[in-house]
Order: sequence, then structure tokens, then C-alpha cells
Amino acid sequence: KKYKAEFADQWMIFIPWHFPLQNDISVKGSSNEAEKAFRDSYPDIYNHLIQFKEPLSKRNPAETGKRYEWYALQRFGSNYWPDFNKEKIVWIELTNSPKFAIDTNGYYLNNTIFFMTGNHLKYLLSYLNSRLCEWHFDKIAATSGAGTRRWIKIYIDQICAPKPDLKNESDINDLIDNAIKNQSNENLEKIDAYFYKVFNLDVLEIETIISAEL
Repeated sequence: KKYKAEFADQWMIFIPWHFPLQNDISVKGSSNEAEKAFRDSYPDIYNHLIQFKEPLSKRNPAETGKRYEWYALQRFGSNYWPDFNKEKIVWIELTNSPKFAIDTNGYYLNNTIFFMTGNHLKYLLSYLNSRLCEWHFDKIAATSGAGTRRWIKIYIDQICAPKPDLKNESDINDLIDNAIKNQSNENLEKIDAYFYKVFNLDVLEIETIISAEL
């Protein structure tokens, strides 16, 4: 949802490519060593999965040259999966209005959700959810074919966000904290007004953006 990600209370078992884990990094050893470490560390999960070893092993034919343990996920995003645990901005692909939220809980996401990590996240979140950004995005993004805009990377990359200074960023972060707690019209209008001022928009330009059918 806008400004807030709500956990769906659904869980997944993430089994890395190799055991054991040290400081969130899997230590590569032999297959036998890795499987023993998995069995010793999580015996209940191992004992459940062992009954499916034969069909799970068929996911990994030797002729493909892509070898991974029968019980583990394929090698996916080995360089970025730790980013899921970081503070991040998350958003869904198809929506008529901006629904960017901040995630501070390390949620894992499915394939219809995008995320970004980095610095100045609350400030950037406020701009992405603003009326001004929505107005701009409407001019650059394609739709699903049924009218719903596609908030995908190729269009998100084209958004021009103003750089913050320390004072302005502190002020906008306070507004964001209030918006996360209470999405009142007053809080949202203050955020919109801030960015109208940043871009030096006049009264007519502001009215055009507010009244536009998006």
C-alpha cells in the first residue's frame, strides 16, 4: 500500500546453495559436507524434504551444466539476495496510482514487486508517491492495455527526482513518518506542496497538475 508494506504472513524456506552459512555468506564445500551441514542444522526440514529427493534431483540434469544441490534453490541472484534484508522501497508493477512503501523488516518479494535500496530512501519515497511524480509518470509510462500503468524499471529509471539537502531532507522525512502513521490529506498535501516549491511551479502549473485526470 502507499507508504506502508503489510506482511501477508506467508513464509518461504530459503535454502542457500551451500551450507554452512557464516555472516550471511554460504561457505562452499563438497556436496556431502553441505548436505551433512544442512541435515545437522535443520533436521526437521531435511527429514521432510528427503522424501522428495528423487523428483527434486531431476531439476538438475548433469547435461545442462548447471549443478546445484537437490534440496536448494537454483543459483538465483547470488550477488543481490542479501539486499532483500536491507531497508528498501517496494512497489507493485500494475496500479493506477503510485503505491511505493518503505520496508524496514527485510521482506522477501514475489516477481510482481520491485524494490530499490540505497541512500535517502524516505526522501525518494516521498517524491515517488507525490502528485507531481504521478503526473510525470503518466506522460512516460506504458499501460497494461487495460489502462493500468506499468510501474516497471524502464519507466522508473526515467523519473527525475530532485536531490535533497540536509535541511530539506530532514523536514521531508518528518512528513514521511507522519504519512506512514497517518495518511491524512493534510500530510499528503504538505508533501505535494514541498515538491511544487522545489520545482518552482506557479499557481497555474500546480492547478493543472492537481486537476489532471490521471
